[in-house]
Amino acid sequence: MKAINLGSANVLSTVLKLIIPATIAQFINVLYSIVDRMYVGNIGGVMVINGAEEKIGEIALAAVGVCSPITIIISSFAFLVGTGGAPLFAMALGEGREDNAKKILSNAAVSLAFISLVVAALFIALHKPLLYAFGASDNTYEFARQYLMIYAAGAIFSIPGTGLNQYITAQGYSGIAMISTVIGAAANIALDPLFIYVFGLNVAGAATATIISQLLTFIFVVTFLRLKSTKIRLSLCRPELRIIGNIAKLGVSPFIIMASDGLIIIIQNAVLQRMGGPAEGDMWITVATVVQAFFSLVSTPLLGISEGSQPVLSYAYGAKNEKLIKRAEVRILISCLVFTTAMTVISIFCAQPFAGLFIPENPAVAEKAVWGIRIFMIGAIPMSFQYAFVDCFTALGQPKYAITLSLIRKVVFFMGSIIVLPMIWGAEAVFYAEPVADIAGAVLSSAVFLIVFPKVIRRRMSGEDCLKKRPFAHRRSGSGNGAE
Repeated sequence: MKAINLGSANVLSTVLKLIIPATIAQFINVLYSIVDRMYVGNIGGVMVINGAEEKIGEIALAAVGVCSPITIIISSFAFLVGTGGAPLFAMALGEGREDNAKKILSNAAVSLAFISLVVAALFIALHKPLLYAFGASDNTYEFARQYLMIYAAGAIFSIPGTGLNQYITAQGYSGIAMISTVIGAAANIALDPLFIYVFGLNVAGAATATIISQLLTFIFVVTFLRLKSTKIRLSLCRPELRIIGNIAKLGVSPFIIMASDGLIIIIQNAVLQRMGGPAEGDMWITVATVVQAFFSLVSTPLLGISEGSQPVLSYAYGAKNEKLIKRAEVRILISCLVFTTAMTVISIFCAQPFAGLFIPENPAVAEKAVWGIRIFMIGAIPMSFQYAFVDCFTALGQPKYAITLSLIRKVVFFMGSIIVLPMIWGAEAVFYAEPVADIAGAVLSSAVFLIVFPKVIRRRMSGEDCLKKRPFAHRRSGSGNGAE
């Protein structure tokens, strides 16, 4: 319950207290996703398709795979408001303006509630054309429909719960933010076998377990933000469009990053299917699924480090503490590099057994997955610079740089995986697009950061930055105790 002192001179301690819980929470989230798919893949029974018996578990797993990009896109709306508003919230705290911080939190809550209702309604109404457009077949459609309808309905809990959790971290309660994530993940892992196997709900059971766990997280987050002992409590207020606009402006970058990941998975699978043809298309999609599952164990916790540490940067920026900003960013970058280096070493020894968990009866395909994992990991260490610097720009209220750098990396990845590399070398070349994009993104982000970061800091120290123009930042009255 004790909040971290974001302005502490012991920068390393502050950064570690932020990134360790955030990284653990993200790792558990990824682990849950992997375990969830393993539960679905082990559903028993067979069904006859085109005169042949097919395992229900494999069909159900394919259906959940079709829904996966959609669930990523749904989740990205939480980051639009959560990651967009949390840096502004922390800056207000650094400026000593708790009344502004309370306004930001209240407007974020209203925005998340509205967005969750709209998103849930849209995906429920458009589920059929979306599923077929994203790769569902007549064989997998019914399973995918069951999963998506329930998951989309749960967006009214998942989007506000995930988004508001960012404001818990921004107040320095990193341990509480971790607990809220662990509650949902642990509940999901525990409820999955109950609903899937005991109640016999199969894919619908997996989705039901998910929304129940999301509801538990939502209740925990809202309850904590309403406690009297919480530094900045959640309260309702009249929405202010200027505040909501600033939140959305800063949140566009993380939203694009996450939503485009879902779109890229869809397109990449289509390319693998087309380039692989009838003989190898499904095999390459299976390989890509395993590779992406392993890589998520690297990219998602890495995001926990870079985004989880944003409060200390935003707080220091609001307090005009140049020394704290620079020291914190150095330690954040070092933390990213240590993590990605460790995961690169782990991939050398663990890629084989990891692939075997998904494809135990097909060593040839598992070996290709091991090859794909090692190709992806070529750019893992350079990726640290992209994450640390882009999220630093977001934390300092500089969305145009964060958005531009994020989009450029996505364009490089898209062009490499969809157009250039497959046309020259075939389906296998798709896997090289990830390290190419990671290395290119790291070089560009580093160059831009070295040029722009000093200018941003100088503007802030001189008072010529965007903070004083923020519409929610009040000016001190003549008496010093009021807001104009």
